[in-house]
Amino acid sequence: MSGILYLIPSPLGENDPKEVIPAGVLELLPGLQYFVVEELRTVRRYLSKAGLKGKIGDLQLFELNEHTPPHQIEGYVQLLKDGNDVGLVSEAGLPAVADPGAYLVELAHKNGIEVRPMVGPSSLMLALMASGLNGQCFAFTGYLPVKPEERKSKIRIIEKVSAQLKQSQIIIETPYRNDQLFSDMLAVCSPNSRICIAADITLPTQFIRTKSVAQWKREKPEIGKRPCVFVLLA
Repeated sequence: MSGILYLIPSPLGENDPKEVIPAGVLELLPGLQYFVVEELRTVRRYLSKAGLKGKIGDLQLFELNEHTPPHQIEGYVQLLKDGNDVGLVSEAGLPAVADPGAYLVELAHKNGIEVRPMVGPSSLMLALMASGLNGQCFAFTGYLPVKPEERKSKIRIIEKVSAQLKQSQIIIETPYRNDQLFSDMLAVCSPNSRICIAADITLPTQFIRTKSVAQWKREKPEIGKRPCVFVLLA
């Protein structure tokens, strides 16, 4: 029989895992020998804090990020076919959501392998929950274009869709481009559109505020290189 692919949540920052990861997940981790991970150093720190300190060297860790070739990911499926349970771990939050691990999940389904998602923190849903914006109709837009003019054009499109559907638009960005993205949103969006900034979610430095574009222009924060989610509602 094939093994099970467990989708293992991880903290959104340098939290103690016990603060944000359910006990059932922490109890599962010591029983897994094989992990497919987005970032080796991050997962070693996570597993050590989660109670596996001193045992990390006995584990089999396989990297899966945006640079991993498809044939290598297909090789990971063989571990499951051979009857081994495997944990898939993202760098932060839930695996396979805005995460290259989604391809392994796809292959697991194609090969009839059981996929078992585990409960844990999602920066996207936590940001939406705390935004006060429309939680009934929303879309995850993900990353916007890197080039400034293309990014501004995309923001205009997103705002138009949001206005038409009354739909909250959830956006993420590479941390070092947070301030550029936010500046562009303020430059092109309507003064009455509302934007939620949700930075460092679940951390002691957490910052979550929702204001209109006009209000943000009067009091623009410096977000910096912090993990951040933006939610826009026109």
